[in-house]
Amino acid sequence: MTSSPPARRFDWKNLRIRLISAFAIIPAVAAAVWLGGWSYTALICVVAALLAREWGRLVAPSAPIRVGVTIGLACIAVIISAHLATLAADGDWTNARRYWLVSWGLVVAGAALAAVVARGLTAKVPDAAYGVIYIAPAGIAMVWLRDMPEGAPWTVYLFAVTWWTDIMAFFVGSAFKGPKLWPAFSPNKTWSGFFGGLGGAILTGVIVLLISRVFGHNFIGLPGAMLVGLLTGLATMGGDLWESMLKRRFGVKDTGGIIPGHGGMLDRVDGLMFAVMVVAAARLVQHWGWGI
Repeated sequence: MTSSPPARRFDWKNLRIRLISAFAIIPAVAAAVWLGGWSYTALICVVAALLAREWGRLVAPSAPIRVGVTIGLACIAVIISAHLATLAADGDWTNARRYWLVSWGLVVAGAALAAVVARGLTAKVPDAAYGVIYIAPAGIAMVWLRDMPEGAPWTVYLFAVTWWTDIMAFFVGSAFKGPKLWPAFSPNKTWSGFFGGLGGAILTGVIVLLISRVFGHNFIGLPGAMLVGLLTGLATMGGDLWESMLKRRFGVKDTGGIIPGHGGMLDRVDGLMFAVMVVAAARLVQHWGWGI
């Protein structure tokens, strides 16, 4: 029975680069969330294009540009369609269903197109199609969440809980170490970091709610903020582990180097792509009047 790979010592010198990169990104994200509308949708499109570029390099090393562009255009079309659906709804979300069917139909069509292009280039057909399925639904959820009533506090909640889950998991895991969470795919993650991340997620959810109430936004109840925070934290770390598994499968350490200290865009938003589905589902439950 082979032993688990030893955890690497964390490069504390790299922490400074990571912090500088984070503080450069946060203002742009905050401005887009605050402005909403096409400004926010444009940011999501840019991120989707960068994710598609990295995915194309992973699944089609011989033709990364053509596969990446195909996936990127498909995802951008889906995201723009989702935003147009919210504009067409004009507040009447019941009558907007047919517009959302178009957006989800574009996901299927985009995945099929990516598969056709990949097949013509002898690339990995299922992986190319999965690129659209991986990226585009998260883009739909990001746009829908911000465009809904009380979209700004919900979106702030999403980003804050996701980021602080990562931060607390890292610092608690680094401080307490202990048994590894899933050494086969991510030898540096520990159970102490896992529970630290969950605690950070719940606490952050409550803090965002309390601050929002100061500004007159009571977008969720306190029990709901704690429960959704817990589920969002789980989704964040699940997305991180999922991407670690994908990187092992493709034999890469990082998906890219676009963000100094963080690697690629996929390395930065892997947890967010899972977390947004949980937060959007919670918002949908609230929209249906079930109360959270």
